[in-house]
Formats: sequence, structure tokens, C-alpha cells
Amino acid sequence: MADPIRAADVVVVGGGSSGCVVAARLSEDPGRSVLLLESGPGYRSALDCPVLDYRTLPVGPGSAFAQTYGVELAPSVPSAMVRGHVLGGSGAVNGAYFVRGTEADFRHWPASWSYGNVLPTFRALERDADFDDPRHGTTGPMPVRRQPAEQLSEISAAFRAAALGAGHPEEPDKNGAGTGGIGPVPLNVDGGRRVSTALAYLLPASERPNLTIEANSDVVRILFSGHETVGVEVESGGTRRTVRAGRVVLAAGPVETPVLLMLSGIGPAEHLRDNDIDVVLDVPGVGTGFSDHPEVALPYRVRDTLRRSDTSPVVETVLNVDDLEIRPYTAPFDLLVPGSGQPDPVLGIGLMVTESRGDIRLTSGHRRDRPRIEYRYAQSAADRRALREGQAIALDLLRSRELGPLVRPLSVEVSDRSVLAHLGTSLHLCGSCRMGGRADAGAVVDERCNVRGMEGLTIADTSVFPVVPSRGPHATAVMVAERVSTFLGE
Repeated sequence: MADPIRAADVVVVGGGSSGCVVAARLSEDPGRSVLLLESGPGYRSALDCPVLDYRTLPVGPGSAFAQTYGVELAPSVPSAMVRGHVLGGSGAVNGAYFVRGTEADFRHWPASWSYGNVLPTFRALERDADFDDPRHGTTGPMPVRRQPAEQLSEISAAFRAAALGAGHPEEPDKNGAGTGGIGPVPLNVDGGRRVSTALAYLLPASERPNLTIEANSDVVRILFSGHETVGVEVESGGTRRTVRAGRVVLAAGPVETPVLLMLSGIGPAEHLRDNDIDVVLDVPGVGTGFSDHPEVALPYRVRDTLRRSDTSPVVETVLNVDDLEIRPYTAPFDLLVPGSGQPDPVLGIGLMVTESRGDIRLTSGHRRDRPRIEYRYAQSAADRRALREGQAIALDLLRSRELGPLVRPLSVEVSDRSVLAHLGTSLHLCGSCRMGGRADAGAVVDERCNVRGMEGLTIADTSVFPVVPSRGPHATAVMVAERVSTFLGE
């Protein structure tokens, strides 16, 4: 076996949803050497991939494919959040929900990221099995399909009927105009398996002689000479080494990317000094002001045994009403997330446009110590009101003519107290190193996702989103990685 390499033109840190795309795309140039470093386990082929089953989330207690963080969702509301820790990242272990950000979402992004500018990339990355029109692509790496109506689980079918019966419009294409309503979820599923960007992009490129993939390799810090990036320090198998690089692309995810920047001396100067870290560059926006989707669970009991189809994903259909998304999960979470110990099925009530902003901060200068993550959910009157409205809509659906005979709600309280008692997160964290123009003092990267004030350092994951989209971020993360790859290839 060859010794681990010690130099590359580009080092990509993180083999998740974004990093797999960047490494594959940049290695298309045979004159450019690319090293991808993934801290979790890897695999060499789809046959060896341990996380293909899209019907479950392999992120429960003791999972070898997830990293767990203690978090505070709201004051005195502790919880845990997980991120994928395997080649393919969170996109390899999630519910296969592959919905784009809407046209309205991109009005909050810099002008060069307008919907008109990003739509060609969305089209190019997808292979949509259901739609062939100017908004969709049919030849891209990522498969997209929707669960046919005749294959819906009983709870999904009854939920859909209840939503239509309540007067909500039908939205057959959640990757279309973003008008809202009840409709099937676009899924990155093909051939009965979840298709992450590791399967769609990276493994097909893995035999290129200029691309090296190293799993179980943790980047300890980024190395600089002044304000020039010169490489990374890597730990694998208990051994540390230095890898020299002309460019480092951070794609470690919205938690580990800002953590790694701060441990390397880029972040809020006072916070770094408090943790005995030498300041390379004072960047107050690192780890600051992230956004996510709070999710309130509405548990219920099944009055009779409901059928879950053998092909049912975690969620098949959702209802979007204003800034809310209501999700009928197809099974209790102790089945969806083995080991979670949550026996009751739930409707998930996600607030997809929120005023809450959170921070990620170090607890020490040591790589192994978990950061402090504070979401500050449900702190504004507007967010609490919206979540209460979501509870009321979901309760009405559970009591409807279509769903009422099948289920019995376990909680009928619509209140701030009930919101906090059932509060969770959708695990859609974004914006911890957000992009922005020169006048945006809180921005960490420019419009091409290069870290301001540093040479040779780029970020290509959901950290750079100005704000979390009003849909789950996976498809948008792939789009960003594609565009960043294009910028770096120019």
C-alpha cells in the first residue's frame, strides 16, 4: 500500500454532500492533483456502501456513520443533533429528501446567486424521472424521483387526502415554482437505494490517477504562511502529517467547517484568544448567526395497524403552508432511527423561514472537544406564533374525516408551552460562514465562496448559505458545490 501523499494542488476537507462533488469535478482536469480527506469511514464501491437503505436513518445511538453534538435548542431546552460521518456525509444517511431552494429564497443571496443564475446548475446536476421541462434536467448525476400515489403508505395517502379535503392546493412538483401546497417529496433514490454524492459523483471518478481519497483522516488544522494557505495537518491511524496544498477547500459541514477555521486561527479574535489560539485573521462571522428549521413534533397513536409500503421512504409527501412544512413520517422513529427509543409516530411541523439565529463556539482549543451550539429557537413572538399555527393546522388534519378514523392525537394543546415541550430541529443547519458582498461585515466568504482576507482558502458547503432555504438544503448544497467547482476550475 502506498504511503499517504504529502502534497496536492487541491485538498478538499470533508467527503460529504459538497466535498464529493468538488473533488470529482476538480479532478476532471488531469493536470490537477486532488486529495479528498474524510474523517469518517469510506468504501470503494456501491456494493460496499453501508448506508444504501433509504427507508431508515442510520444515525441512532452508537452509529458508526454519525457524529452527535450536544446542543441547546432554546434556553433550558437541551437536545442533540447529528451529522453524517461517512463518505457521502449527511446526504448518505438522511431521509433522501432532495428539494431545491425556491425562487424567493435566492432573493436573500448575492445577485450573482439569483434563481435565474442558479437554475441552469440545478438542471445540470439532476436526472429527474418525473418531469422533463425547462425547470428540470434529465441527464445529471443525481437521480430524482417521487413516490407514485399508488405506492404511498396509508398514513401518507390519508394525510394527502386530508390536506386536499381541507382546501390546500396540490403541488405535484416541489422543485417547480415553489407555490406551496400538498405534494410528493423529490427523492435522491434510484434502483431501491439512497444515492448520495459519493455514489453519484465521487466513486465514478475514484480511479483517476490524479484523485486520492483518504477516509478515517481527520484534519486537525489548516496551515498558513501569513495570509496564504499552504496546507493542512492531518491525523490518521494515530499519526499526524502535513499535506502541502496550493488550495484548501473546506467542505466539512456547517459545524466542523467553522470549528476548523477557529482552531486554525480564523474567527472572532477575542473568542480565539479566550481559547489560547493565535489569531491569524479576525473574522467575527465565523460560527455566528447560523439558521436552521425548528421542528415541533405532534405525536399520535394509531387506531389500527397502518400499512407502510415496502418502498416507503422516511417521508413521502409534505404540506407547505406559508412558512410552514408539515411532514407525515411514514413510521415511528424507533423504526426510522433504530435505537432512538421513540415509539409514537408523529407529524413534524417545520418552520421554514425563521427569525432565530444561533452561534457555534469552541469550548477549548483542542480538536477533540465538541463545540457549544446554541440555536435560540422560538425566542421571537413571530416564530412562536407561526409554530402555534402549525400545531393548529396539524391537529385539524389529524382530526379530519380522512385521518381521524385512523389516528388519535396524544397532545391537543396549542401553546408556547407545548411548542417547547415538543421542540426539535430539522438538522438543516446553514449559514455558519455565510457569503456576502464587501459591505456585509458579517460575511466570511465572498460571492465565489473564497474566505475574505485569505489566499487559497475556499468553503463549499451549507456554511456559506446566507440563510437556510425554505426547503431542506441538500439539493441546494449540491448546486453550490457545482458552482464553486466551476469557479475554481476557471
